[in-house]
Amino acid sequence: MLLWLITALLTGWSGMNNLAAEARPNVLLILADDLGFGDLSCYGSEIPTPHLDALAARGVRFTQFYSAAPVCSPSRAATLTGRYPVRAGVADNVTSQRGGRGGLPPKEITLAEMFKAAGYATAHIGKWHLGYTSDKMPNAQGFDYSFGHMGGCIDNYSHFFYWNGPNIHDLHRNGVEVFHGGEFFPDLMVREAGEFLERNRQHPFFMYFALNTPHYPYQAETKWLEKFQALPYPRNLYAAFVASMDDHIGAVLSKLDTLGLRDRTLIIFQSDNGHSTEERAHYGGGSAGPFRGAKFSLLEGGIHLPAIVSWPGKLPQNEVRSQPAHACDLLPTMAELAGVTPPKVHLDGQSLSAILRDANTPAFDRALHWQVGEGSTAEWAVREGDWKLMVNTRDTSAGDQNLPRIGLFLANLKDDPAEQANLADKFPERVSHLRKLHEAELADP
Repeated sequence: MLLWLITALLTGWSGMNNLAAEARPNVLLILADDLGFGDLSCYGSEIPTPHLDALAARGVRFTQFYSAAPVCSPSRAATLTGRYPVRAGVADNVTSQRGGRGGLPPKEITLAEMFKAAGYATAHIGKWHLGYTSDKMPNAQGFDYSFGHMGGCIDNYSHFFYWNGPNIHDLHRNGVEVFHGGEFFPDLMVREAGEFLERNRQHPFFMYFALNTPHYPYQAETKWLEKFQALPYPRNLYAAFVASMDDHIGAVLSKLDTLGLRDRTLIIFQSDNGHSTEERAHYGGGSAGPFRGAKFSLLEGGIHLPAIVSWPGKLPQNEVRSQPAHACDLLPTMAELAGVTPPKVHLDGQSLSAILRDANTPAFDRALHWQVGEGSTAEWAVREGDWKLMVNTRDTSAGDQNLPRIGLFLANLKDDPAEQANLADKFPERVSHLRKLHEAELADP
């Protein structure tokens, strides 16, 4: 926090709101974990997701929304800072070990810090995965209140880190380990969120509700497992967990309704990356819809994901936007809609406010960039218009994580949204142009 205050003073940024206090909306950011493009019924899935469908019916649904990375930590860093992961200092997944190195650098200004400076109460509920030392945990990154796990995933009942050993219990409230053994973690999230909403019903708030669903381990309640038992394995397990996720999101939205806060709350939903095909995820279960690739891949299936924005009475309802949008756009969008001054740093996103309000608003004239890792082995991609160049990525669709990297792949997304044809040899000038764009972007701090 001290470093953030120093940064604010040095940059001349205060974050004070431009709207009168009574006009400021509450802000609820909901982040799903490992949810594919084709896994909500409002995006064509066979899995019923009535609560997210209802959110889309009361808002705007994006059909070309991109996460900032095909893996958890860098994707979250970008969503919270409005900066590409490499620029935000999180080029790859962060360790889930207590005291481990890595994490979102304290100098980065998060959504929570932006809203806190404008007088908002701020809360993190759920998954963090952006650092496991005191200077990188949520309370040091602008959150007044924090409840959840610091690592990448947990067993939903024991709350132990779900991976190979050593066994690590990972459940914290405001940086202090707490124990709720046997209680279903999504239930705990809903309860904590509801209590925060109760405490702040008369005060503007920003809540980051970061689910660990449908990320493995697939642990849906019995009623959902029974409902989807006729689906083929592992789709049945995954579908049950998606339905459970939707149910818990519905409980939070119902709480907003009960408290009379819905019309005063800007709600944003996105997924952090595509569905997993790892062994721990039963080698699949999720769907990328029409796209190729999954989690860990810069093919569309790893980064082209669902996103919904809703603010009844202030934004259009039951509308769709096809303009390309990016997770880095969310910070400037929230800042503009809430009347809050964004941090005076290099932001990689642009406000989607005009696009949200009017479907005829032109798409931004810009290139979009992705990179995981650093150096010569980094996996990166750039999209300009309909053209997308990828370097060192891999196709994780089938669950084989050891497939060789695709050295160079050029696709035209308008003609080939499934990225089946590699046009790199046919259009070398386009490859050179896109490569230079990416190199120039990385050269700009």
